[in-house]
Amino acid sequence: MVVTKTLRAASGWLELGLADEALYELQALPVEVQMLRGPLELKLAAQMEREHWNAASETARLLCLKAEDVPEFFLRAAFCLHETGDTLAACNQLLRGPKTLFEMAIFHYNLACYLWTLGDGPRARSHLKQAIEMDESYLESAREDRDLAGMKLPLA
Repeated sequence: MVVTKTLRAASGWLELGLADEALYELQALPVEVQMLRGPLELKLAAQMEREHWNAASETARLLCLKAEDVPEFFLRAAFCLHETGDTLAACNQLLRGPKTLFEMAIFHYNLACYLWTLGDGPRARSHLKQAIEMDESYLESAREDRDLAGMKLPLA
């Protein structure tokens, strides 16, 4: 009962945009409960909201281990690693995810960003082209994305 109330409170704080309060609520949970998927998901959302990228990348890594079939956790883990400046680790984390990622435009888009940042232009262009073919809205995103600065758009 107390765990449910705490999780509801943390979720409420997040909805209000008060990530610090959500993290405070989650810290009150027993350690073994904090390591469960639900609390970890809330913790990750709060850490990302606060832009605590190092802590968030660790939380996301734990979620990837707990739910290896959930592509969103791999996307978030990679994004957090990229934000820490470890783009190579971000790329590797993304590529370790479930095969269902390959069917998602966001996977190809993020991989394009990481590869472009790492200096692998041909592969970056290929993945960006795939993302745009899957979802045309990524062309507009690419025009404004600092990670893709210098890439000529649209892709042929």
